[in-house]
Amino acid sequence: MEKSTPLISVIVPVYNVAPYVRKCLDSLLAQTYPEIEILVVDDASTDESGSICDTYPVLDKRIQVIHFPVNRGLSAARNDGICRAKGLYAAFVDSDDYVEPDFLEKLYDNLIKNKTDISICGIDGLSKNTEPAAVYSNVETARCLARRTPFLWNTWGKLFPTALVKATLFDKRALCCEDLLFFYKILRQIKTVSYFPDSLYHYVYRDGSEINNGIDEKRCTVFSVIDYILKDASTNFPETVSAFRQLSLDANVRLAMQAVEGGTARGELWMYLKRFHNNVRRSFSREALLLCPHKKGIIAELMLYASPAAFFLPAVFYRLIKHLKGKN
Repeated sequence: MEKSTPLISVIVPVYNVAPYVRKCLDSLLAQTYPEIEILVVDDASTDESGSICDTYPVLDKRIQVIHFPVNRGLSAARNDGICRAKGLYAAFVDSDDYVEPDFLEKLYDNLIKNKTDISICGIDGLSKNTEPAAVYSNVETARCLARRTPFLWNTWGKLFPTALVKATLFDKRALCCEDLLFFYKILRQIKTVSYFPDSLYHYVYRDGSEINNGIDEKRCTVFSVIDYILKDASTNFPETVSAFRQLSLDANVRLAMQAVEGGTARGELWMYLKRFHNNVRRSFSREALLLCPHKKGIIAELMLYASPAAFFLPAVFYRLIKHLKGKN
């Protein structure tokens, strides 16, 4: 690495993660990349997260801690960090996750070596990184987002130009898949992305995290995000429309299955299944269906397309088999 390196701003939103936040911040302080600032935004945590974070600026001046007086949500916390960022580049790390010591160094080196707008590394804990390193156009990257391979749409494990992030920000109305909307909007403003599969970011699964909560109206805002993307992609990335239609089909099946498995009250469950059925009907196309990588996924999408009842009975049977296997 060159002796003169630009400042990288790392934005860490914090909310009720007391058992995890020390490991996260310690991993950032251990970075081999020298020029960093760490912007910790405590979103009015009700546990000890805020007080734990307050111990860190005393240890290292590269850390700033901002406290919200009331809970404003993940997007607001990230946006606050973005607005305060002074670095040439920005990275996002969730406070219940942690990173390897060379996380930022390798992201930066990859970006400079390939002369791309955004740099992406592999993520441990969510997907297997089997694809080789490559450079993608913005259209190819949009297709990768829709298919969730070789990288995910989450903002984690990525290095962005700060000016681009400041010009985009997170949409606070998107209560689920806000990362997808954010990244998609950025793609309209760039040319290339470089990816390498090294698992430098460690996603930590926990039952209470935003991504692992059950079915509710908040989770259903994903469809507003996908609808926006489908409308925009038809103009800006027409080659990706079928892939985003498949993403919509898959999202509806996944949430429908979670509604069945989560023991949702019968009246409410039927309301959700009817909504997911209508969504599938609206997004369906033969080309989109054939992009589903698994036969059982195709079958599930077809059943939900047919009717809520056609999906419900096999889903209950599948839940029963899954439960019995778990007992053995």
